[in-house]
Amino acid sequence: MVNEQHRPTRRNLLKTVGGLSAAMALGAGGVLASATSAAAVGDAGGLHIVDRGEGDPRMWYYRFQTDAIGWQPAVNVLLPDDYHWSGRTYPVLYLFHGGGTDQDFITFDRLRIRELTQGKPIIVVMPDGGHAGWYSNAVTSNVGPRNWETFHIGQLIPWVEANFRTFAEYDGRAVSGFSMGGFGALKYAAKYWGHFASVSSHSGPASLRRDGGAVVHWANVSSGALDLGGGTVYGVPWDQARVTADNPMERIESYRNKRVFLVAGTSPDRTNAFDTFNETQVLAGQREFRGALDRVGIAHESHEEPGGHFVRDYMLTRDLDGIIDRLRKA
Repeated sequence: MVNEQHRPTRRNLLKTVGGLSAAMALGAGGVLASATSAAAVGDAGGLHIVDRGEGDPRMWYYRFQTDAIGWQPAVNVLLPDDYHWSGRTYPVLYLFHGGGTDQDFITFDRLRIRELTQGKPIIVVMPDGGHAGWYSNAVTSNVGPRNWETFHIGQLIPWVEANFRTFAEYDGRAVSGFSMGGFGALKYAAKYWGHFASVSSHSGPASLRRDGGAVVHWANVSSGALDLGGGTVYGVPWDQARVTADNPMERIESYRNKRVFLVAGTSPDRTNAFDTFNETQVLAGQREFRGALDRVGIAHESHEEPGGHFVRDYMLTRDLDGIIDRLRKA
């Protein structure tokens, strides 16, 4: 796998915000395995490949030129063990990283995603989402386009489905993520209801307006400092229609008939202000969100676990098994 090579000032930017960890994350059967060889994976969905790494039998890497993002975002595609010879078509999990300059699109590789998916019949797509892109199209940017929502939904999904043997349908896709990526998963699953049959949030915020809109303020501060050169994801003053459209709490009915999986920590590190702020907001917001789901009879699986703002591999394993059980079988 090839590591990221962009954004040379990432460490300096991290220091400017005190080491933040953003708390705030279409049927394709019957295709022969040889049809998706390295040479066959090409441009599609508005994306032009400028770099690739396909030497590993499972973890493939691509970097793209796209008019949606002002630099060249990347994606890792983790293939099932039997992908190259089985001829089968697979469901896909879109797995989103958290925010901050120490958490990029390889986060879940660090978290043993390759090991955790060993023998599992699912493709895992792990795209870049910016240091603090918030899985959104920025309202204002001083550094060129940062339209992550357009990149992920309008470009990446069509590219994946044009180049890999996937079930291009509702029951063929899941979305999950950590922190900022968990928010992105909840947001995309609601705004694009017909895209994903399963949604999971690992320590991701589910309520944007609680506590005076603390998560929206954090999204604006972190995106302005790390990604947008002083611009903001939600605008100042806020683009209220955008906040409403993105807020899981204001789109409760959009989660009906989906698998919903939530994890929050109950004991953040009180010596770490960012961990405390992050998981305190996550826990309170997820409780509010779960209450709203309960009131309208929408099923969900939720877990409150010891510790603070991090991915629990045992919860990720449980999530993966639930995703595979919910989606169309390979």
